[in-house]
Amino acid sequence: MPPESVEGPEPVEIEVVRPFDGAALLSFLGRRCIAGVEAYAVVDGVPHFTRTLRLPHGPGVVDVAWTGSALLGRAWTGAGDRTAALAVISRLCDARAGAPVIDQHLAADPTFRALVATHPGLRVPGAVGAHELVFRALIGQQISLAAAAICAAKLADRYGEPVDSADPRLHRLLPTAEAVAAVDPAELPMPRARGRALVELARVLADGTLDLLSEQPWRQRRAALLAVPGIGPWTADYVGLRALGETDILLDTDLVIKRELALLGNTETTRWAPWRSYATMHLWQGYFDRGSAAG
Repeated sequence: MPPESVEGPEPVEIEVVRPFDGAALLSFLGRRCIAGVEAYAVVDGVPHFTRTLRLPHGPGVVDVAWTGSALLGRAWTGAGDRTAALAVISRLCDARAGAPVIDQHLAADPTFRALVATHPGLRVPGAVGAHELVFRALIGQQISLAAAAICAAKLADRYGEPVDSADPRLHRLLPTAEAVAAVDPAELPMPRARGRALVELARVLADGTLDLLSEQPWRQRRAALLAVPGIGPWTADYVGLRALGETDILLDTDLVIKRELALLGNTETTRWAPWRSYATMHLWQGYFDRGSAAG
């Protein structure tokens, strides 16, 4: 069932700083969809990303669409949760990023001139929550996007709460840290070592030992992430980039980013500061564009 066929509230235009590459952002989220929790569809040329949310007064569903000129959000929520749900859309879409300044800074380097011209206003896709993103990052270590999504969907089916949604594609929430912390690692649909790491991660998140939303500098929060068994530099930096609003993370431990930097013949990356998170997205997007064109 496409989003437009589901009855619900009228769409609200989400304020964005322009330029804004909504198509690339929603496509990025769509390639990582977890069945039962998230869905992606292009309806009459308009991409839609739809997903369940855990909100202050109960579960809800949001749909975000990019018409080419406007970012539109719809929220199916309980009383009092609509504002919170729309704020999630804004955060997920990095709507308030200073795109003109970022683009100008990166395009001043010949390495990025063509990339920025192709995708002006490219954003860093955000996250519904830091806990969710760190779980997803750990699950996705060293496996394909498709395999990570299948594993996360199994976790949602087993340990996430059900959602009563008018959209038949959406019926679960991702499990909480407390729920995962109570699981026997041997029961998890993943290698045993990763299962133990996921349960330990859930435990330190649930009891507050790991506080991702503290006011500490990124260096200290990164060190706290790296202290958790099973979390390496890629996972920690991916969480900082997507969930914690860090704008200056070059994800150079990522295989694709390494390859893109080698293709560009560029080893001097400090001049992209303080916007290296956006440089990372341009490198990923360039790789994806070439793959799409070849396919």
